[in-house]
Amino acid sequence: MSCRRAIQEVQILQELSMLAQPEALPPLSDWQAFDWKTELRNNVRTVADLEQVLPLQGEEKAALERVVDLHPMNIPRYYLNLIDSNDPHDPIRKLAVPQTEELVVAGAMGDTTTDPYGDDKHSKGNGILHKYSYTALVVSTEACTMYCRHCFRKVFVGLPNDKTVENFEQAAKYIAEHDEITNVVISGGDPMMLPTENLRRMLDALKDIPHLNYVRIGTRTPVVFPMRFFEDEVIELFREFNEAKTLYMPTHFNHPAEITPESTEAVKRIRSAGVTMNNQAVLLKGINDDADTLAELMNGLTRIGVNPYYLYQCMPVARVRHHFQTPLKAGVDMVDAARQRMDGYAKRFKFIIAHDMGKIEICGRVGDKLILKQIHARQESPEEASRMLVYQLTEEGGELEDLQPVAI
Repeated sequence: MSCRRAIQEVQILQELSMLAQPEALPPLSDWQAFDWKTELRNNVRTVADLEQVLPLQGEEKAALERVVDLHPMNIPRYYLNLIDSNDPHDPIRKLAVPQTEELVVAGAMGDTTTDPYGDDKHSKGNGILHKYSYTALVVSTEACTMYCRHCFRKVFVGLPNDKTVENFEQAAKYIAEHDEITNVVISGGDPMMLPTENLRRMLDALKDIPHLNYVRIGTRTPVVFPMRFFEDEVIELFREFNEAKTLYMPTHFNHPAEITPESTEAVKRIRSAGVTMNNQAVLLKGINDDADTLAELMNGLTRIGVNPYYLYQCMPVARVRHHFQTPLKAGVDMVDAARQRMDGYAKRFKFIIAHDMGKIEICGRVGDKLILKQIHARQESPEEASRMLVYQLTEEGGELEDLQPVAI
């Protein structure tokens, strides 16, 4: 079965879910009893259904309808249950529920883009992105178990598009023909939206490629929809693949409140299959942009067996930047203060700018000079990897394009 068929199955599942009315929220102790496919049908996808769970003001409701027309809403009942409905500034709410700020496309933070990472220019067709010589990324689906409001692929997640893989066997053939590729990222959307049998076919297509050292499945599902991993079949799939080739799972906890008994159990089950889990958080204004919250997040991740790996500077994404991005100067100081509250394993993460030129580590600042090190470079410019960069900080600059480079 082609991946296009799998994507169609997900779309059918989503369409069926639109017909179903959300049931009353069960107690948290019951979440492990749910079949994940059935529970997806109860996701909240309309403002009218959201209003049954969270109080909305009249003007807010009308504005949210306009936002949802541009960027769909999709929230699992499990994740909704984490929201403090009495707190309009609740961080979990901001991560999941549309905001009127998403209608803002220009402002004091500077320009925005629909392709901050330069994906389009590195597309090889059929959902394959080959930006770094050693890594191939395959966009497996445009669907997710939840549509995060800060998503850097917001322009196509949840919307019909031609950016996903149609034939994974052909994608695997491309990877097999490029022996410089040492690892593959199965990404999306969220690959864990796909049926387990389709994930099996994808992994089987990669299992015997000799020059692949490991495979990654990038997913936020352990955080927002952990019941996906209460299925024994998918854990057994991970275990079987991991015996042949190493499997990693980058995931995406952004706030300590997301570390729940259910997400902890999902992590435990994934790790029981020998899968290494790394976390890639995003620094987000109004959600985790203070030292205490960041320290609690990173310390909490090490406690449940997830390695803090990256903390991204929020990308200049259209309808995201102006309400989620923190200025770099404040962010550097915040991260340094947070690291003082962490032990050695918790503070191993890199503070990162994901840029068209590659991934750039934010090392810190000396006075008003931002000290950076490029850790990945585009395959057409390999000499740029490991170079040091210095930029002149400003109070409001949130991206390299906002700052002036300093000669070194």
